[in-house]
Amino acid sequence: MTLFPLPAFSDNYIWVLHDGQRALVVDPGESDGVLAWLADQRLDLDTILITHHHADHTGGVAALRRATGARVIGPADEPMPEPLLRVGEADTVSALGLDWSVIQVPGHTAGHIAYFCPDVDGRPLVFCGDTLFSAGCGRLFEGTPAQMLDSLTRLAQLPGTTRVCCTHEYTLSNLRFALAVEPGNAELTQHAAHCAQLRAGNLPTLPSSIWLEKQINPFLRTHVPAVAQAAGAHEPGAGSDTVSVLATLREWKNNFK
Repeated sequence: MTLFPLPAFSDNYIWVLHDGQRALVVDPGESDGVLAWLADQRLDLDTILITHHHADHTGGVAALRRATGARVIGPADEPMPEPLLRVGEADTVSALGLDWSVIQVPGHTAGHIAYFCPDVDGRPLVFCGDTLFSAGCGRLFEGTPAQMLDSLTRLAQLPGTTRVCCTHEYTLSNLRFALAVEPGNAELTQHAAHCAQLRAGNLPTLPSSIWLEKQINPFLRTHVPAVAQAAGAHEPGAGSDTVSVLATLREWKNNFK
């Protein structure tokens, strides 16, 4: 299997997984670049996976379906480009001979889902859309801090070797914020330097891993005293519980320059 982050728009990735003949794509916000890449690689599009309803994740679905006949799979409870197979928590879908478990991860949107496979060429992999970013998480457009905390906790419980395939190249800005929250985190400082080198060479910082995110991502570290103390210093009283920590971090990040 080959995993490839296909750039789209200014900072999106449309993830492509293929076996040399058939491909699946995840959250195709546009179609022309996907079709051109598939033609160049001589691949047939078999399946489209959608994590949530935002246009930069669904805008290319209809054109791709028309051009390729690919089947479309998406969340049960969100507006979607019909027709598609709608799935939710505890469902399993098969694509490219692999079984993908559906995980309900609301917060960014009300019906957001992720797709997890425990073994893609020997390592787990999760397509998590805009719920978990490297060193960050999605904005709370439709959900609550408690929902997002629960969703992130569920993703954090996946095996540490799980490749984290999120859909935006937000890593450097997220790392700047994470360093403001936890400046004494040596793992974070080291990873920020590594990612700066990658981006200087126009290389993706993704996929990340669950293990790494638990070391560097403040939104997965709301239980860590240094992170709670930083939230409390930013907003007095915010460090009293993990939900208030996450709510404060998210609002802080929304306005972080």
